[in-house]
Amino acid sequence: MDVHPPLAKLLITLAGWLAGFDGEFDFKDIGKDYVEPNVPYVAMRLLPAICGVLAVPTMFLTLKAAGCKTTTAAFGAALVTFENGLVTQSRLILLDSPLVIFTALTALSWTSFINQHELGQKAAFKPSWWFWLAATGVTLGATVSVKWVGLFTIAWVGSLTVLQLWVLLGDSKTVTTRMWFKHLFARIFCLIVIPITFYMAMFAIHFTCLVNPGDGDGFMSSEFQSTLNSKGMADVPADVAFGSRISLRHHNTQGGYLHSHAHMYPEGSKQQQITLYPHKDENNVFIAENQTQPINWAQDPTGNTTISGPLAWDSASPEYIKDGSVIKLYHIVTDRRVHSHDVRPPITEAEWQNEVSAYGYDGFEGDANDLFRVEIIKSMSSGSRAAKERLRTIETKFKLVHLMTGCVLFSHKVKLPAWGFEQQEVTCARGGTLPNSVWYVESNAHPALGPQAEKVNYRNPGFLGKFWELQQVIWTTNAGLVESHAWDSRPPSWPVLRRGINFWGKDHRQIYLIGNPLIWLASTAAVALYIAFKGLAVLRWQRNCNDYSNTTFRRFDYEIGVSVLGWAFHYFPFFLMQRQLFLHHYFPALFFAILTLCQIYDFVTARVAGLGVKERPLIGWTGAVVFLAASVAVFALNAPLAYGNQWTKKECERVKIFDKWDWDCNNFFDSYSEYSLLPSAPASGPAPTGQAAHAGPAAPVAEDPAKDISVTPGLNLPLPGQVSGQPGQVVEQKIEYRDENGVLLDEEQVKALEGKVSFSTRYETRTRLVDPDGNEIDGGVAVEVDGAGHVGGEGGAGVRGTLAEGVESETPAADAGIGGTPRGNDARGDVAKAAAIGKAADGAAEPEAEAAKATGRGEL
Repeated sequence: MDVHPPLAKLLITLAGWLAGFDGEFDFKDIGKDYVEPNVPYVAMRLLPAICGVLAVPTMFLTLKAAGCKTTTAAFGAALVTFENGLVTQSRLILLDSPLVIFTALTALSWTSFINQHELGQKAAFKPSWWFWLAATGVTLGATVSVKWVGLFTIAWVGSLTVLQLWVLLGDSKTVTTRMWFKHLFARIFCLIVIPITFYMAMFAIHFTCLVNPGDGDGFMSSEFQSTLNSKGMADVPADVAFGSRISLRHHNTQGGYLHSHAHMYPEGSKQQQITLYPHKDENNVFIAENQTQPINWAQDPTGNTTISGPLAWDSASPEYIKDGSVIKLYHIVTDRRVHSHDVRPPITEAEWQNEVSAYGYDGFEGDANDLFRVEIIKSMSSGSRAAKERLRTIETKFKLVHLMTGCVLFSHKVKLPAWGFEQQEVTCARGGTLPNSVWYVESNAHPALGPQAEKVNYRNPGFLGKFWELQQVIWTTNAGLVESHAWDSRPPSWPVLRRGINFWGKDHRQIYLIGNPLIWLASTAAVALYIAFKGLAVLRWQRNCNDYSNTTFRRFDYEIGVSVLGWAFHYFPFFLMQRQLFLHHYFPALFFAILTLCQIYDFVTARVAGLGVKERPLIGWTGAVVFLAASVAVFALNAPLAYGNQWTKKECERVKIFDKWDWDCNNFFDSYSEYSLLPSAPASGPAPTGQAAHAGPAAPVAEDPAKDISVTPGLNLPLPGQVSGQPGQVVEQKIEYRDENGVLLDEEQVKALEGKVSFSTRYETRTRLVDPDGNEIDGGVAVEVDGAGHVGGEGGAGVRGTLAEGVESETPAADAGIGGTPRGNDARGDVAKAAAIGKAADGAAEPEAEAAKATGRGEL
């Protein structure tokens, strides 16, 4: 699920499409090879790179528009050029480079409009005036269409617009009332209507391009999903009767389906699991049974004989399920009924929650713990009046109250571990919150409801409905990113560059997002200097000092105040956020801080008289050259972290001036000559650079031992295809668990980690099986057996091992999620699997995709 507006990704997608990208590569995993699947990553990285390059001339033009000398403007452009953080961010397929350039273009457009505005009424409403005002609106729309950080840019422009209108309102001599309203409506159109139109247009393009379902569908409502290809649903009978085959959908938590499968809880009752599953599946279908079986009047007129079985209502006249009806939910695939009892759930072990399971067998009529009462929530039910009185597909929202305990069927955003395939937990809660206890029927079929039965379907939400729903989901998802993260940093640390973000590491190289400390600290000092100046100016103004009569003093206060206000609007709102935050959130504020630094330099060296610098321009030029040379030197010293170049421990430790800079210099070699000893890159090209939050470079991949041949002395057992009496070989089997640093874990450590981390196969060694003469034994010697682990989700193939005939040994399963030899593969000889702890180390910079499902922040 994307947690940002679509403009930046649309532009990157366009670059990839023009270069032949087919959209098959998912960009989900850090370090996946781009070359083998023919991903045009160069073209896709080119878009952020171009945005980063354009930030340089934009800074130059903005400073020129602000009245600075050409020397100052070139100085500011050079500072942007040699800012390590901006360079690092511009090299990867990420969103912050487009965000910075659109923020910069907004600053340029607005500064140019201020110049037109200050020319007075004679320049108002002229083509140049309209151009820069409209350009500000367009760039505002573009900025907020990349990230909602653009709202801070809108707040900056909006506050200055209010100030302009307030000054115009007081100018009764040259601005008539009619003229003032003309100014007001011009600004409303250009600074409100144009940005909103641009923003909505980006979502219109987004909806037009993305017409197929994907991984983020589960976050959207059923109505939204029904507009996607293959997600549409045929009209279904409106009324739900006893005996109907129905699927129940949860009203909250992105609308998963009530689901069961032939897997048991490992704890509690150890009965069959009931979960919430986000996709359509035959395991979502239940029969809605009455609490009593229908009477077989045809066989027994006395009414003492009933029709048994869950299909008993198929031949009877439909009896609708009404508000207050008591039902049982029979799971067709496994012949069990939804069941609850006074047993704590396996994950949420709260006293107010009971376990929900599937219980029974074919022919069993169930017990009292299978009974649930339907309670229709009239205020949430829509459509016809009948939807508030009886159960109707899609329209009726209802609760299922467990008859024996009084709890209600409930689900919340708690995921089951690997044994539950990471599906969502379903419980029976006493006093559960209303949204999480609400259900509705999505699919409905009954043999007695003919083709003439009333049909219903999801309403089409239209563009505005889909647009507004997506805004709500983006807001909710962003607000939900509150878990701690390995590379999280808080706003107080940003202006002084206390901590960066580890992006990538491999083969003793590393990409770590860190700024140029000289530029960051100098720009922060410039902001602090203006704040001190403003505080002193206010005190002197209160004491009736006449400072503001000085034009230079007044222009210094206003011009630099505009830039500092931009910095403040892009910095201080982050103090109000409880979500995960990272250093790259400071980049828009950094642009304004550099503007402030350059403007102060320009005033001191070229506009303020009495300091002696204006009269001696050589002093100003020398200061700029010295500062720029020092910035270039600092950039060069830290460049290996931006480009992932070779580096040595000594050079690394030399530039690591703060303890909080937490890249590990031990990851690098002692000398450059050691890099030549590393295995050469494969023919397919170097591994792609991702943006992962590793604790350091990943361990080198082991060389393939499949080329080596070793004979294992074995038992004198006949092997298939051998003559009895020939010496055979024993197939050895071994699974090793290692952490991300390659440290071997013992059984107790592995057991302690189960359910907390995911395991994945990092490499697999194979030894060919040969006889004592060195001849390889043909296939058929090894016999495949199933391990206990699973690959992927439900029903995945188990981890595969091999057995030599006559040897009573089975490859132990590592854990759910470990890859193994695919089914049908001709595995030969010794098989040793090293399962590394994957996701515990593969964290990343910003978990802003798929609702922070994982902490990985790779490219895109």
